[in-house]
Amino acid sequence: MRIVIVDDSGERADVLEEGLRDAGYDDIHVVPPRGGFVSRIERMAPDVVLMDLGNPSRDTLEEMLTVSRALARPIAMFVDQSDDAMIGAAIDAGVSAYVVDGLRRERVKPIIDLAVRRFNAFARMQAELHDARTQLADRKTIDRAKAILMASRGLTEPDAYAALRSAAMNQGKKIVEVAAALISASELLGGGA
Repeated sequence: MRIVIVDDSGERADVLEEGLRDAGYDDIHVVPPRGGFVSRIERMAPDVVLMDLGNPSRDTLEEMLTVSRALARPIAMFVDQSDDAMIGAAIDAGVSAYVVDGLRRERVKPIIDLAVRRFNAFARMQAELHDARTQLADRKTIDRAKAILMASRGLTEPDAYAALRSAAMNQGKKIVEVAAALISASELLGGGA
């Protein structure tokens, strides 16, 4: 597992690195948050990113949260103190683990495990949400195409669906693709439903 530590404090980065090595990780890279560091991190293709911010200013926190959104990786963020606004911003940015005043080497492995699990669970939920939205949009397209066939050809709903399914099989396409083409053709001819 490749792990990147974003930290400009050598001492604090050493604590994280020691904790990672104790946990059996050895592909560890420390990147200071300066000059094009986001693209440098992207090129490294890390599996996990640890951000050690200490006492971040609002600007520093915003910059790190922008990094979090750009990377789409499990991210654990360590800060010395926090408030509700900082926590909310970190969660909104997709930070998987937000640790306040918890930078100790024995805690690094459990925090990485948590960050990876939370990131994977969130990614699964997003994929499921995307699938559900796609299925709903497909259902609406198919229903609209059935309505066009029912109105223009006097078909029942089951017959309209059978006609769409038959056309899809004959053309080697998905039913939703045939339905979308039918809707486009109907709109072009001025008979949309």
